[in-house]
Amino acid sequence: MLLGTLEAGGTKMVMGICDENMKILRSSSCPTRMPEETMKEILAFFEGEKLDAMGIATFGPADLHPQSPTYGNITNTPKLAWRDFPLLKTIQEALQVPCAIDTDVNAAALAEARYGAAKGLDNCLYLTVGTGIGGGLLCEGKLVHGMIHPEWGHLMLARREDDPLTRGVCPYHMICAEGLASGPSMQTRWAMPASELPDDHRGWDLEAYYLAQVCIAALFTVSTERIILGGGVMHHEALFPMIRQHVTQMLGGYLVSPRLADMDSLICPPDLYPNSGLIGGALLARQLME
Repeated sequence: MLLGTLEAGGTKMVMGICDENMKILRSSSCPTRMPEETMKEILAFFEGEKLDAMGIATFGPADLHPQSPTYGNITNTPKLAWRDFPLLKTIQEALQVPCAIDTDVNAAALAEARYGAAKGLDNCLYLTVGTGIGGGLLCEGKLVHGMIHPEWGHLMLARREDDPLTRGVCPYHMICAEGLASGPSMQTRWAMPASELPDDHRGWDLEAYYLAQVCIAALFTVSTERIILGGGVMHHEALFPMIRQHVTQMLGGYLVSPRLADMDSLICPPDLYPNSGLIGGALLARQLME
């Protein structure tokens, strides 16, 4: 069985071909430019391959309702050239194979639950923290969509008084998670990229404070069993113990569960990085065949 997979990101597109065991046989990437030239590169990668099915893990927001006339379209994205672009339809018509689509973070959550950091669990949240913040949620073994799909990056947070950023960088909200804790927010706040902040810079504790609020929301609302934090900002591994410490303080001893005694497992990095989304796309394709 040959499964095509696309991790469609706002910065780059990653294409891959996997077998039924999720082994990546071949992969490539290209920058996310204008739709016409980007799609040309994507489709060229799959040309001549005898695929059985195709899975698409896309940046959002996206229309994920199969009964919708715009099913598979990217919708209200800040990347204006891609707004209302029919991603699923374009790929399906070109490749002429069964195609599945979901968000990139949902696909990553699925992959980590099947083969990675949440293996064996029916409930997990995958959060990516980078240019934006997004979250994919698996509840009782099923990916969550709802009215559209959950937007963890736009949860409203409590701004800390010592934050020099009085308004978040999100164009839609003043104090959402993406506006206060994404990579661009850190660069705006400290006038340098997160990757250049010294290890002892106070910005890391502030970042951990905001991400801990997102984790707390997940624990209190969907009672997830594991929170997996990926993305470029999370390459700074010292964030993890700081986040866990803030989460413990914010819980205030209210929740009681054996899982809370092992914060290192409860809040952890992905096992499949950097291929969580790519493998997740292949899993979406395999589900079509099953």
